[in-house]
Amino acid sequence: TGDTGQGARAWIKQILNQDMAFQHIKVIYPTAPARPYTPMKGAFSTVWFDRYKISNDCPEHIESIDSMCRGLTDLINDEVKNGIAKNRILIGGFSMGGGMAMHLAYRFHQDLAGVFALSSFLNKDSAVYQALKRNESVLPELFQCHGTADELVLYSWGEETNKMLKSLGVSTALHTFPNLNHELSRTEIEKLKAWIVKKLPVEAAKTN
Repeated sequence: TGDTGQGARAWIKQILNQDMAFQHIKVIYPTAPARPYTPMKGAFSTVWFDRYKISNDCPEHIESIDSMCRGLTDLINDEVKNGIAKNRILIGGFSMGGGMAMHLAYRFHQDLAGVFALSSFLNKDSAVYQALKRNESVLPELFQCHGTADELVLYSWGEETNKMLKSLGVSTALHTFPNLNHELSRTEIEKLKAWIVKKLPVEAAKTN
């Protein structure tokens, strides 16, 4: 909330002492457009969608979520046009970015390689759960991390999201970080990097 793609990139670089880079994977850090944000009394902020309040116990602001899903779908389609297969694309984010990624993948792009959500949650009656109740296909794996000391996005919200998604057929593990507040840690980013390489291994050189 309020950060940019470049801000997120710089934050990760500061934690790792280097960019999160891979020889065979392109990393894109999109920035959310500025919009009035209700929890900040309607002040403009770079947020993926609006919320009625920061809680898992209220309706989702589905109109802003869906308009952003359309915008981010364009980003995915651009990569596909550049020759990247859908099953070689991962999406994810921190906090609201992880919530956005879960909506985008599990409602509209179930053929992606995987999803990661760090310190994120879905609301109790999320449209994601409704979509998965009707789903028959194999779903992208979810890599989820959460700090137990998170005071903004409670650990219990992340845990409940994980249980719900698991019950609806998503293959997922919740990595727990004791004493971590609403932030990223080096161990967490290292774990994420290892998961990314596992999901997107170097492809054997294609003959011809």
